[in-house]
Amino acid sequence: MATVEQELERFGPVIRRLSRLSLLGKKVEVRGAENFVREGPNILVGNHIGSFKDVALLFKTVPRPIFFTANSEIFNRDELNVLIRRHLNRHFKEFGLTLNKLLGPLKSYFVNYISTNISKIGTIPVDISPGRKKGESLMLVENHVRQGRAVIALQGRGRLRKMLRNPYVERFRSGVAFIAHNLKVRHGLDVPITPLAFFGTHRPLFLPGRVWVNVGRPMFVKDYLTGGVKETVERFRSALESRIESLFFELLRR
Repeated sequence: MATVEQELERFGPVIRRLSRLSLLGKKVEVRGAENFVREGPNILVGNHIGSFKDVALLFKTVPRPIFFTANSEIFNRDELNVLIRRHLNRHFKEFGLTLNKLLGPLKSYFVNYISTNISKIGTIPVDISPGRKKGESLMLVENHVRQGRAVIALQGRGRLRKMLRNPYVERFRSGVAFIAHNLKVRHGLDVPITPLAFFGTHRPLFLPGRVWVNVGRPMFVKDYLTGGVKETVERFRSALESRIESLFFELLRR
């Protein structure tokens, strides 16, 4: 049976074509590329404002195989259909429903292809519904990291939510900090957590412009260890969020 690395390599040409299509018309700029961790266990965490464009940007810029956590709806054909319809409606308003119909067979092929193959390349399903327990997903991320892989854990809904204090950087969940703490305390593995900030990927598909990713130096949970688990996890979660917000504002001041 093929490993996820072998499957990722096999699907590489398709991933590259989809990434180019997703970023069509966009000029990509990367700051801090020297901060990427090029081998060994790693978690990359960042704000999530551009839906699939954030994913495409990472596939294009991270210099190693990467594995994503993703909305569990993407793994189900019917749920992915609904997700795409919502996305088109959000970005194209009244024309979104018309566009959804016009895409017809092409969308159907795309949905079947993605929902059938996404798990083969090591993507980890996460139920993002409020209140749902994420224990199984956290364990899958831990297993990937312990095998020396790089996992992407973006924070946010993949779009701007203007009601928030900072629509570009939502409040981070505690999952990454919790995983980092578990790996350090239970397995003696101090995983480098790479902070990322995106800007420009929130702009509509095919609209010309620039997209940026700012890569910060890796952070380690050992620098935030305190008396209890909850305190350590919250300190590290807050530090990651603050660091990524700083990286984001660096892009605004570019």
